[in-house]
Amino acid sequence: MTRPLHPETLALHAGWRADPSTGSVAVPIHQTTSYQFHDAGHARRLFALEELGNIYTRIMNPTVDVLERRLAALEGGVAALAVASGQAASAMAVQNLARAGDNIVASTDLYGGTWNLFANTLKDQGLEVRFVDPEDPQAFARATDERTRAYYAETLPNPKLRVFPIREVAEIGRPLGIPLIMDNTAAPLIARPFDHGAAITLYSTTKYIGGHGTSIGGILIDSGTFDWQAHAARQPLMHLPDPSYHGAVWSDVGAAMGGIGYILRARVVMLRDLGAAMSPMNAFQFIQGVETLPLRMARHCENAAAVAAWLGGRADVTRVIYPGVQTGEEQRRRDAVLIGGHGGLLGFELAGGRAAGERFIDALELLYHVANIGDARSLAIHPASTTHSQLTAEERAQAGVTDGYVRLSIGLEHIDDIIADIEQALDRAG
Repeated sequence: MTRPLHPETLALHAGWRADPSTGSVAVPIHQTTSYQFHDAGHARRLFALEELGNIYTRIMNPTVDVLERRLAALEGGVAALAVASGQAASAMAVQNLARAGDNIVASTDLYGGTWNLFANTLKDQGLEVRFVDPEDPQAFARATDERTRAYYAETLPNPKLRVFPIREVAEIGRPLGIPLIMDNTAAPLIARPFDHGAAITLYSTTKYIGGHGTSIGGILIDSGTFDWQAHAARQPLMHLPDPSYHGAVWSDVGAAMGGIGYILRARVVMLRDLGAAMSPMNAFQFIQGVETLPLRMARHCENAAAVAAWLGGRADVTRVIYPGVQTGEEQRRRDAVLIGGHGGLLGFELAGGRAAGERFIDALELLYHVANIGDARSLAIHPASTTHSQLTAEERAQAGVTDGYVRLSIGLEHIDDIIADIEQALDRAG
């Protein structure tokens, strides 16, 4: 179709119509490792990148390809790369541009697993991550030097839930040749980072994209709008001939293919060599999730807003952390970025501190106590004793995790049942 389609329609139709050989409307699960080449010339062209197609499922797969096309269409990008997990997506997003001796500048407001990856594992690999407070966008500029390769942030950071200033930071980086990479895991459909200048988005598809808690996965999406060719000195991995791939210059090869240089290098170098491929079965599960994503996100947002409002009336809750209750500058930023809702995540602080937080978790009967978000079911966790327990007190404070902080991922149940369970757990946590 040549006319633009709405997200609700793209979620059902983008990237697929029917199987050409069988007419199947549902996307088949191509559970295969390899693909028969037409002839020697076909194989040669595929390996030389003269033609795009299936070589080996570690690099691409027809089922995974439909998921990639669909999410790229939803996000407004030109190409995508699905990988084995959200953590793999976070690591590859950075490693695709930066190597030992380089650095990236990242927001302090990050998921605990990403913080640990950046502060420790990448550091051990020789890649420095400089953390700055996004409340001051100019902090990104001050932390930048000649070896800064990317900026990195979360749109709706988990667990701090303070909306990131996407446009302000993207406008700092683009003239310098520095792309802004946005983790949009907590805000699919309700935030569109590319509309605000981000170059790359990524998701843990494990969360809202899948929505049913059955599969682990991640995805990188390329906007196709970043001018890699204009910044040779800033982006050497995109400009230097790649000895691992026939001397390819990825900025040039990608430009010839419609601006997909970043995602092409991620696929044929990073995914080929590191092997964090998404399984076809998981891709199939995520495609099922995407089909209902617009409906689910609306209900997640509606229910979360109701829970946040109800928690605001509790004397034992000292603070509610939710984009819908922000004021001042945070409200302006929220209104500029979030459309159609404020997300399904919220946090609150209990007056009784760590002990009260743990008692609340233990008293829950309906909500699940799990290390996940974005499930169709409502979930809860006490980050100070779980996801953020390995961080120092200073790092937890930077992430917004106090001892009494509880994070909720509000699901699709009836709102009265959700609130009733939270109420009885709060009463028992007293």
